[in-house]
Amino acid sequence: MKILGNFISDIPTQTEYLQIGFSPSSIPLKQRWQTNGLSADFISEYLEVFSVGQQVVQGETFVISSQINDAVKYVANELLENAMKFSATDSDYPTRISFFLFDQQVVFHVVNAVTRSSADNLEILIHTLLENDPHELYLAKMEANAEESGGHSGLGFLSMVCDYSAKLGWKFETLAPDSPFVIVTTMVCLDIT
Repeated sequence: MKILGNFISDIPTQTEYLQIGFSPSSIPLKQRWQTNGLSADFISEYLEVFSVGQQVVQGETFVISSQINDAVKYVANELLENAMKFSATDSDYPTRISFFLFDQQVVFHVVNAVTRSSADNLEILIHTLLENDPHELYLAKMEANAEESGGHSGLGFLSMVCDYSAKLGWKFETLAPDSPFVIVTTMVCLDIT
């Protein structure tokens, strides 16, 4: 197991959470691409409805702002798109997105199986993200993408950090030493205060 970035290994199980799983055996994950926006909308609406319900129970008047709602929707959509784009098509391992609600923060976990090659490429990207100023890297990646030389740029991750002050972390696990797949968990923490 390898952990990079700001990864929280033990999420308290008594917190409120939502988990959506996508089975690769029902339809290919890449065909689910069109449902990413729908799933992201569902997650942001879940946050809003749950938070309003909690505030009524506790007698508070805190309301989820449209900026927080937009951030949750953006992060969920980006994470799902990455999972669909990079999941190993011949793996039976399900792709899951989990959304944990805390008093001051929401935490996303997206778990999917990728090829060893994709895992190696992601690890290189992560080291680039962690070792450079995110704002400078964001501008450089925007310019590279505009010139169509960006490749797998990590622009979504950078936008999460630069636009929403997200904290990112990753965990890499192998199911077995001879497995052609690596299980990647991407974690994103967003403050909601």
